[in-house]
Amino acid sequence: MNVYERFRSLHESGTFVIPNPWDGGSLRLLARLGFPAVATTSSGWAWSKGRRDNGLTVDDALTHFREMASLSPVPVNGDFEGGFAIDAEGVAANVARAAETGVAGLSIEDSTADTEHPLFDFQLSVERVSAARRALDASGRRVLLTARSEGFIVGRPDLAETLRRLEAYAAAGADCLYAPGIRTRAEIAAVVRAVAPKPVNVLVGADFTTVEDLASLGVRRISVGGALARAAWTGFMQAAQEIAEHGTFGRLGQALPFGEVNGWFPRD
Repeated sequence: MNVYERFRSLHESGTFVIPNPWDGGSLRLLARLGFPAVATTSSGWAWSKGRRDNGLTVDDALTHFREMASLSPVPVNGDFEGGFAIDAEGVAANVARAAETGVAGLSIEDSTADTEHPLFDFQLSVERVSAARRALDASGRRVLLTARSEGFIVGRPDLAETLRRLEAYAAAGADCLYAPGIRTRAEIAAVVRAVAPKPVNVLVGADFTTVEDLASLGVRRISVGGALARAAWTGFMQAAQEIAEHGTFGRLGQALPFGEVNGWFPRD
């Protein structure tokens, strides 16, 4: 079974967690812990480059995808943000390039980064998903397409509109549907029902649920976005601030031993 088939098979039944590494080291550790797939995080990756989320280019993203896919023993889903284009033709061209990087899946968002009009118009959003689907089909690779509707995280938490968009994206060829920001059992159950039998990804960035709870609602895939990166930055900042503000090193004394961390990684 190739990497594309392995990734697709994970979405066919049950529930799995697809955590989000931001570099080769975090990827290798997550695979070492037994997670069956991983997904890149645009925010975690941008922070590791000293930039804000959505502050890097399509060429940067493609280089990142190639690196992550080449290092990973498990399938990788690429966070392709908004496809790095507005019009459907531009999305298709960029998705075609992304399909060549070795990632087993790609996600496309419908947010604009415009605070007054945070979502692409409905018809354009559907056309963008359809264009991504055509590009992936033309690639000859069975890259899994996830379509994201971003209303709940860009100031438009309208469940009815989110459902309308996700249903349309499913009809346009998305393999997996995703509405980051939904949190209540009622919201999650509504999304699962609306696009069934296609699988749903739920974002968990805090302790509002469990894998067991989400599985009981029919959720297939659970990701954490930039939350693991935020957890890592939390430890880093707490230790660094202690040194800067107090001249003490207590948190460094709580860190894992050098030999243990070094031993997690191969020599080559």
